[in-house]
Amino acid sequence: MNIANELPKVSKETTSAVTIGVFDGVHRGHVHLISELSKRAKAEKRSSIVLTFKLHPSHVLDPNFEPCYLTTLEERLRLLRQLAVDEVVPVTFDIDLSRLKARAFVELLQTQLGMRELVVGPDFAMGHRREGDVATLRNLGKDMGFGVSVVEPLTEESRVIGSTAIRAALTDGNLETAAKLLGRNFSLPGTVVHGSGRGKGLGFPTANLRPTEGLIVPGDGIYAAWGHVEAGRHMAATSIGTNPTFEDKTRTIEPFLLDFNGDLYDKPLKLEFVRRLRDQVKYEKVEDLQRQVDEDVDQTKKALRARN
Repeated sequence: MNIANELPKVSKETTSAVTIGVFDGVHRGHVHLISELSKRAKAEKRSSIVLTFKLHPSHVLDPNFEPCYLTTLEERLRLLRQLAVDEVVPVTFDIDLSRLKARAFVELLQTQLGMRELVVGPDFAMGHRREGDVATLRNLGKDMGFGVSVVEPLTEESRVIGSTAIRAALTDGNLETAAKLLGRNFSLPGTVVHGSGRGKGLGFPTANLRPTEGLIVPGDGIYAAWGHVEAGRHMAATSIGTNPTFEDKTRTIEPFLLDFNGDLYDKPLKLEFVRRLRDQVKYEKVEDLQRQVDEDVDQTKKALRARN
């Protein structure tokens, strides 16, 4: 079983408080939960440990599941390690783990990590067929010598801050809401690949971003974004969609990096989205499109300068 090998082995004298989840996005709700974990661990002089599944359990259990992650695993681990915890442990959710009974899972956490407290949200469940809900875990805790602390979800304007709400906001192109819930601007990493080359001929050479597989892409539209490349950060007027003026059918992500000269092909590029400027529009004349792109560039500069 992978998890038995992936969990660190602490000394017999070490006790810990543990939380478990995917933590996709490491949004404000996650930060709230992990902050409570840290506080409780310090109060009891225990280590604070975050277990994060590398892949969403549905990725293993449901063959039709299509991931729409908010962050890559590498970015998730980086964000988690910035929080006030002693250890972040990425673990593999596989078929063997999905069949593990809640009691056996807890025994692993106690044996390997010295777990004396499990800190979770009210809807948390672990073990085969999610048998280990909060009530079941509390009963196990009385028998096995660990406590279960439930942290209520962080809410804003009567709305639970969660990954589902953030994905919905991004799909709608509502960057302000997504950023508010995330606690930062949404970023999309990827690699620059060859595109049609049409933008260069029109006077605004765009990069063609192939996003990292499995990540969510904001809804179609024109955006003001920061383009992060190896050489630094550049303003980027960015189009997401099918280029209706030219009746393309392939959905593309095309940032026009301002004041940039260089070769980006096959190189990493990360877009940090700041503001949605407008819908995609079909223009009858290429000249009308060119004038609109000039306006988009001006609006991009204004939007990014205002929030820089």
